[in-house]
Amino acid sequence: MKDASPQTVYLSDYTPFGWQVQDVHLTFRLAPEATRVLARIHFVPNPDAPKQEFFLHGEDLTLIHAAIDGQTVSPVQSAEGLTCAVPDGPFLWECEVEIAPAKNTALEGLYMSNGMYCTQCEAEGFRKITFYPDRPDVMSVFTVRIEGDEPVKLSNGNPGKTGEGFAEWHDPWPKPAYLFALVAGDLVNHPDRFTTMNGRDVELNIWVRPGDEGKCAFGMEALKKSMKWDEDVYGREYDLDIFNIVAVDDFNMGAMENKGLNVFNSSCVLASPETSTDANFERIEAIIAHEYFHNWTGNRITCRDWFQLCLKEGLTVFRDAQFTADMRSAPVKRIEDAQMMRGRQFPEDQGPLAHPVRPESFQEINNFYTATVYEKGAEVIGMLKRLVGDEDYAKALDLYFDRHDGDAATIEDWLKVFEDATGRDLSQFKRWYSQAGTPRVTVTEDWSEGTYTLTFRQVTPPTPGQPDKAPQVIPMAVGLLNPNGDEVQPTTLLEITEAEQSFTFDGLSARPVPSLLRDFSAPVVMEREVSREERAFLLAHDTDPFNRWDASQMLGVECLIAMITEGATPDTAWLDGLERVLRDDSLDPAFRALMMGTPSQAELARVLHERGHTPDPDAIWNAAETLAQFRAERWADLLPRLAAEAAVDAPYSPDAEQVGKRALGAGVLALQTRLDGGKAAQAQFDSADNMTLQLTALGSLVRAGRDAEALAAFEEQWKDDRLVMDKWFGLQIGAAAPDVAVERAQALTQHPAFDWKNPNRFRAVLGGLAAHHAAFHRADGASYALLADWLIRLDDLNPQTTARMAAVFQTWTRYDEDRRALMRAALERIAAKLNLSRDTGEMVTRMLAQ
Repeated sequence: MKDASPQTVYLSDYTPFGWQVQDVHLTFRLAPEATRVLARIHFVPNPDAPKQEFFLHGEDLTLIHAAIDGQTVSPVQSAEGLTCAVPDGPFLWECEVEIAPAKNTALEGLYMSNGMYCTQCEAEGFRKITFYPDRPDVMSVFTVRIEGDEPVKLSNGNPGKTGEGFAEWHDPWPKPAYLFALVAGDLVNHPDRFTTMNGRDVELNIWVRPGDEGKCAFGMEALKKSMKWDEDVYGREYDLDIFNIVAVDDFNMGAMENKGLNVFNSSCVLASPETSTDANFERIEAIIAHEYFHNWTGNRITCRDWFQLCLKEGLTVFRDAQFTADMRSAPVKRIEDAQMMRGRQFPEDQGPLAHPVRPESFQEINNFYTATVYEKGAEVIGMLKRLVGDEDYAKALDLYFDRHDGDAATIEDWLKVFEDATGRDLSQFKRWYSQAGTPRVTVTEDWSEGTYTLTFRQVTPPTPGQPDKAPQVIPMAVGLLNPNGDEVQPTTLLEITEAEQSFTFDGLSARPVPSLLRDFSAPVVMEREVSREERAFLLAHDTDPFNRWDASQMLGVECLIAMITEGATPDTAWLDGLERVLRDDSLDPAFRALMMGTPSQAELARVLHERGHTPDPDAIWNAAETLAQFRAERWADLLPRLAAEAAVDAPYSPDAEQVGKRALGAGVLALQTRLDGGKAAQAQFDSADNMTLQLTALGSLVRAGRDAEALAAFEEQWKDDRLVMDKWFGLQIGAAAPDVAVERAQALTQHPAFDWKNPNRFRAVLGGLAAHHAAFHRADGASYALLADWLIRLDDLNPQTTARMAAVFQTWTRYDEDRRALMRAALERIAAKLNLSRDTGEMVTRMLAQ
């Protein structure tokens, strides 16, 4: 277990490693309780580094033997690694260590999952495999020999010699240790091939446990689409003879981009119509693309240190978002990204866990795999692309790949490429990487004799460690509409660079209605006095899909806030305007499905808090339920028509057209269930021929309280499919009323199929409870206590999953005094745990310090 009171690591203290690694030879003699790892590493002094002590990272390793240039040495060991006297010139380091993969429940380094050996080395897992300079700026060529009885033995790069009981692999591309991978076990492959744009024939495989072969076809097609898209859009060609993906049941993340051997959480690669929902298919397509795109933005060009994590992750998230937009609906994808930013990243920016896109310090790097680094990092790339334009963006990316191929790069390297390619000064733009928090943009307007003026004022609130913020570059996409709904000013990009800045539009015949922040052009909070009538006008007439959706969302927020704080009735004018949108069958069904959605209860709590109210989760729940019932009754005549439009009269396909229809149908069914008590849902459940329809119906039955027989039937049907059972566990908590969700979660933790050591199953139950706003914040604190109990228990086995789930407490100061006391008590109880991990300790300490 890592030290719970570690030293803080600072970006400003970066120093290059004192040696370069010319090549690495590893031999693995696999055994569950006693795997031997033999390492032969050639070191040469690094002429660009200051003189320093020779130190190799290593954790939970039993050193059997060490030698330098063939002579036995006795290094000085600590919990973090070893030091040793070394020659002044080049030398050969050899060591043999023993590790126990079967006992590695943290799921980092080399561990076992259902009898299969697998690895996860990002960020600092390789140090649990052998002694090594485990940092991303140390790159080398790896040759690996795997010895054992397992029929399939895989590692990075291209295959080499194989024989009875062994297999060898060689990766010709220098890489840091975090990209190392090894998998060995009883696996079967789903094979295919791909010919690159320059004629390279690449062997493709998805490796799975026997019995899962039928769930690989979609993932393979997604991989081939990704490879083709990266060639067409970015000019990037794959560079090895083989590309392998392996599905692993026990995995802390979604997937890992190890060079040539991507390791995936099974839930992010296995798919079939019978067992996977439309959302599963889309997520699989996006994650496969993301990990493949890392081959260039992450592997060929990696990050110099972990402070630069956003360099590879933000850019690759942006690239996978582009891919999804091209494969599916670009407007829908953009709205979904905005929802994610507002729902996950904005709260992170506004709480005790706030940090810049490029942090300046950390204690445990695993705690910075956050929405800020990934999704806000992607938004920063998107803003940069808007500012320079598509042509200059492409020119800069080509220069980036040419200049830094094989490098461990920095944000400074990234921005310098754009400055050189475009001639722009990006010193102010760089603040997006260094300043934490979400800028708040206040807008006022003036109209006089045909001239319309918009004045923007930007302020970024203080965040931990950063009380004062400088103005940032904010690309503000703006359009203007005439009072009759015609667009008189097409989308124009304004560059806000000052604390207060005005822009004028001349020659207008009437005072326009502004459409601001089109396409969610920057991750900011807009603050402007907007009447209900103006929002309704934008809902009806705006040509920008994001702003049309946003107008409806804001009307929904105002409606629900009034219901919560004033006892108001639902806003019928908003619902009438929304109904006109829903009746417009020329609109994409996926877009109309999004329009049917209402603001989340967590979002309402945030808005209430910002407006000086203390959020009451029970009142929020009741208002949301009242509004849903009101909408169902008001739209009773519309629902059958929408249901007919949503029907799919064709064999199942996860393509965008069918997915959009089923999404619309799901929204309709949720409202129909409030009118018929679940009859339509039961009929759909009984006749469903795909998981999307079956699970949608089951969710409606749970909400209607008619779920007992359906839940039992579903369990009986799918009890042998682990990924479907994750859905069964999660749905009956997430769709339940708050007064029963906690008890359901408690009962499900006692279910024979609840494997709390498996991250997917743990997240399905405890994560499902944490995501249920009203249930998690039940006034008696039962959810807080239950989650704290399980996090304390899990921390000994899996600190990464524990720390990430503990973040659900980050908004604890937002609520009433009693809830605050209960949440603080839960956090203090976690903090007081004996031998608390470094991962969880850092998170809890930061939250308690709020």
